[in-house]
Amino acid sequence: MLKKKLFKDNVVQTIYFGGGTPSLLSQREIDVLIDVIFKNYKVVDNPEITLEANPDDLTEEKIIELAGSQINRLSIGIQSFFDEDLQLMNRAHNGKEAKQSLKIATQYFNNISVDLIYGIPGVSNKKWEENIATALSFGVPHISSYALTVEEKTALQKLIEKGKIKNTSDKVTAEQFAILIDKLAKKNFVHYELSNFGKEGYFSQNNTAYWLGKWYLGFGPSAHSFYKNTRTWNVNNNSKYVQSIQENCIPEEVELLSKKDQFNESVMTGLRTVWGINLESTLQLFGKEYESYLRKKIERFVKEELLMIKDNKIITTNKGKFLADGIASDLFML
Repeated sequence: MLKKKLFKDNVVQTIYFGGGTPSLLSQREIDVLIDVIFKNYKVVDNPEITLEANPDDLTEEKIIELAGSQINRLSIGIQSFFDEDLQLMNRAHNGKEAKQSLKIATQYFNNISVDLIYGIPGVSNKKWEENIATALSFGVPHISSYALTVEEKTALQKLIEKGKIKNTSDKVTAEQFAILIDKLAKKNFVHYELSNFGKEGYFSQNNTAYWLGKWYLGFGPSAHSFYKNTRTWNVNNNSKYVQSIQENCIPEEVELLSKKDQFNESVMTGLRTVWGINLESTLQLFGKEYESYLRKKIERFVKEELLMIKDNKIITTNKGKFLADGIASDLFML
């Protein structure tokens, strides 16, 4: 474990199998990896151990196998329960597989997160409400939801450019975000981060640690790490990654974050969460100059009722949530 020394004084609280397709791992392979972590790091009792998976990977046999491993949380990339939406987004599964995977998974796991996408071209608000209702019907305690991003050089981008598909307007995307907030609030979900909703006791501990600026280590091609004032990311080539590890070398690029970089990140992550930006912490970590700058910069957004100060913390209002990332960029120290 080439990075073991970085965490020698830290305690691992969560383990997350993400990226690629970790569901391809067998129960034995998963448990071997988890055991290596327990042998080399200090780990809390009963850590949250999450595995990402797509519905087409989650056969009943696979779910039973995962339930027999040390995995105690599933994050399932449903995206939509409608075939036409999934085809548009070039997903491998269909609506039937999405529902079947949840039907089986909820029999073996009580901590399940579902990913849903809003702002999909051609999806009406009514259809979006049906997606939400279907997810809730399975009793999942956590939902992550993101606006569709049209990536460059994709089939969807080409269809939009050719006028064969009309991209969703910002107005409709904002409406669907508002619908999501309303529907989940009525079911006692807490909107604890811009894209994440969880019932009490089911917030993602892994993602929460990231938003609160805690250290994390990433293993595998393309994985990112963060500790002290340093961010690293591994090479995204499988063979180069394996070769470097065999040569006892970490195949990574390193970025040292300046004080200004760290401040801007605290603003970005803080505004995305229910915990907001703690002004006392800002003063302690960055000094009076940064704290005063922040108080001055937020005045306009407070007047526009997009931000508010509560318990000495800057928090987005319901009106400002959809605009949180844009507001954060306006608050950055340049």
